[in-house]
Amino acid sequence: METLKRLRVGLGFDSHRIEPSGPMILGGIRLDVDLHFVGHSDADVLLHAITDAVLSGAGLPDIGQLFPNTEEINRGRDSAEMLSQAMQAVRDSGWELINLDAVVQIEQPKLAHHKLAMRQRIATILDVTVDEVSLKGKTGEGIGEIGRGELATAQCVALLYKNQL
Repeated sequence: METLKRLRVGLGFDSHRIEPSGPMILGGIRLDVDLHFVGHSDADVLLHAITDAVLSGAGLPDIGQLFPNTEEINRGRDSAEMLSQAMQAVRDSGWELINLDAVVQIEQPKLAHHKLAMRQRIATILDVTVDEVSLKGKTGEGIGEIGRGELATAQCVALLYKNQL
C-alpha cells in the first residue's frame, strides 16, 4: 500500500480560440501558419494543459492561480517558462514525473510532421526523456468549433511519483 501513496495522477485541460494571422505556438514550437491562438499569454494550449496536469498531480494550485491573466506580467508570456516554473514547484514539493500523455484536438495545422519536435521541446522543458512524453493529434472531422477551425483543445494526464514520504 505504501507504494500506491507514492503515485499520483494529474489531469490538465485547456482550450483556445483560433484566429487568422500567425504564428501559432503549440507544444513550445513555433508553427509557421497564418493562424494563432487567442489568449493573454502566448496561448499555447498544449503547454497549458501539461502545466495543469503536473500541478494537479502534485496537489498544487492550477495555472490560472499561479499565472493569472489579470496580471500584466503574464501578457504575451512564454508558456514554456510557465511550465518550467510549474515543474520546478512540483519537484520542490517532492514529486517527479514518470510520464505524460497528451491529446490536441485541432483541425489545422495537421500535427503529424510536428509531433516529434513538440515531444522533444516538452521533454527539454520538463527535464525528462522524450520517451516519457506521448502526444497525439486529432481533428474535429469538420464538426463543431474544432472541426470548423475556430477552437483547439488539449488534454493531458501526468503520472507522478513522490521522492520521499
